[in-house]
Amino acid sequence: MKLPRIISTYCPHCKVHSDHDVERVKKKKASELKWGQRRFRKVTAGYGGFPRPKPEGREKPTKRVNLRYRCKTCKKAHLKACFRSKKFELTE
Repeated sequence: MKLPRIISTYCPHCKVHSDHDVERVKKKKASELKWGQRRFRKVTAGYGGFPRPKPEGREKPTKRVNLRYRCKTCKKAHLKACFRSKKFELTE
């Protein structure tokens, strides 16, 4: 799927339609203080093997694409619901 880098869409901060810069959201490093990570460390502590089964089967054919839309007038960013795509490319 190809998508232009600049899209005219609704800005929830300005409350009008305006041009937005589109960028793909990268996954940031998970925090060590979050409850899921603390629970994971607690479960795996003192145990030689891995407590959960490895995922079976193959990789999914599509990946989720998260996009950040940054308004050119107010410079604030917002996200929309992510969608699935096999190939994703931002074009000029």
